[in-house]
Amino acid sequence: MPATRKVIPIAPDTRSPARPGEAAQAVPQLSASPPLALYVHYPWCVRKCPYCDFNSHTVRDATPAHTDVPADLEHAYIDALIADLEHALPQVWGRRVHSVFIGGGTPSLMRAASLDRLLQAVRSLLMLDPMAEITLEANPGTFEHARFADYRAAGINRLSIGIQSFSDAHLHAIGRIHDGAQARRAVDIALRHFERVNLDLMYALPGQDIAQALSDVDTALALGVGHLSCYHLTLEPNTPFHHAPPALPDDDSAADMQEAIEARLAAAGFEHYETSAFARPEQHCRHNLNYWTFGDYLGIGAGAHGKLSSHAGIVREMRHKHPMRYLEAAARHDFVQERREVRAHELPFEFMMNALRLTGGVTFDLFSARTGLPLDCVEARVRSARQQGLLELIESDTPAGRRTLLRPSPKGQRYLNDLLGLFLDD
Repeated sequence: MPATRKVIPIAPDTRSPARPGEAAQAVPQLSASPPLALYVHYPWCVRKCPYCDFNSHTVRDATPAHTDVPADLEHAYIDALIADLEHALPQVWGRRVHSVFIGGGTPSLMRAASLDRLLQAVRSLLMLDPMAEITLEANPGTFEHARFADYRAAGINRLSIGIQSFSDAHLHAIGRIHDGAQARRAVDIALRHFERVNLDLMYALPGQDIAQALSDVDTALALGVGHLSCYHLTLEPNTPFHHAPPALPDDDSAADMQEAIEARLAAAGFEHYETSAFARPEQHCRHNLNYWTFGDYLGIGAGAHGKLSSHAGIVREMRHKHPMRYLEAAARHDFVQERREVRAHELPFEFMMNALRLTGGVTFDLFSARTGLPLDCVEARVRSARQQGLLELIESDTPAGRRTLLRPSPKGQRYLNDLLGLFLDD
C-alpha cells in the first residue's frame, strides 16, 4: 500500500529572525553511531581524461595494449592499504561495515590476486556485513572476461563502469581511451558476472544535442543495466578542459538535455532518487546512500577522504594525496595528511549538502541523529527555504511509523546551490 503523505503548512514565525549562519554552538551529542562504510582509493589510470579533477595518476609506460601497473608497485600499494586499515582500526573498532567502494583512478587495472588479498584483509580486520555491497569502479578499456570473473569470485558484487558515452565522436572529444564498441562489450561482460551494474553517462558534451544524449541513455536501457548515473560535463579548475575549454552546449540546451533524460528514464521505470542517480527497484547504490544520509565512512588509500563520528564529535580526514608520498608515509605509519574536527556551526550545511541531494528527502529527525544537534538549530533556515518554495516538509507513513520528511521541492532540485546557500554559516 503506498504511503500517505500530507504537506505540512508553513507556520508563522513569531520569533526574532535568525541570521542565516546562526546555529547552536553546543558540542554535538550523537545518541548512536551512524552506519559505517569503507572507501578504498586506487589512484592509477591508463591516461588522465582532460575533464578529470580526481586524484588519478597515469601508469608508467602505459599504452592501450599494456595497461598494468608494475607488479612491485601494486604489491607495495596493497601492503600500504592493509597497513592503513590496521592503523585506523581503533577509530572504528566494533562497528559493522555495511558497504565497500573501491574507486579511483581505474581500480579495474588491479590484478585479481591483488584485489583478493585486499578483500581478505578487509574481512579479517573489519566486521564486514555478510550482505555488504562491495563495488568496484571499472573503465571499458580494461575489460577481460577472466579478470572480471575473478573479481566476482573475490567478492565484488556490484560494478560501476565509466562509459560516459557510446558515441565514438563524443568519446574522442572528451579524451576517453575506449570507443563505443568497447563500451558495449564491457557492459555485456559485466552483466554476465554481476547482477548489479551502474553506468556513468555524461551529457552536454562538446557538439552534443538532445537526440544524441538520449541515444546514449536508450543504448544503456537496451543493454539492461539497473542503475545509471547521469552527469553534466563540467569544466573543473586545474584540468586541461578548464585551461582550454571545448565548445559546449549552452545552459538552456544542457537543461533541456537533463529534463529529457529524466523523462526518458522515468518512463523506463527508473526512480530519480538522487541528483544524478537513477535506479530500478532494489538497485539503489547503498554506499552512496550512506554518504547522502550523512553516514560515516573510513577512507584508505592515496588522497582518500573519511568522516567518522564518536562521543568526542565528528572528524574529517584526508590521506596523503600523491601515491608515492602515500607510500613514503606508509613506511612511517603516518597515513593521515589532514584531520580536522567538524565544528557544531558547520554541521547544518554539511548535513544538508548531502541529504538534499536525495530527491525523496530524509526524515527530519535524521538531522539530530546524524549531527547531534537539536532541530531548532535549523528551524529558521528551513522556514526560509520553504517560504522561497525550495524545500518541503511532508508527513508520511513509513515502516517506522508516521514521520516528517524533509525534501527539496522541484524548484529546490533545480536551484540546489541556492537552497544549500541558506544553510551556510556566515
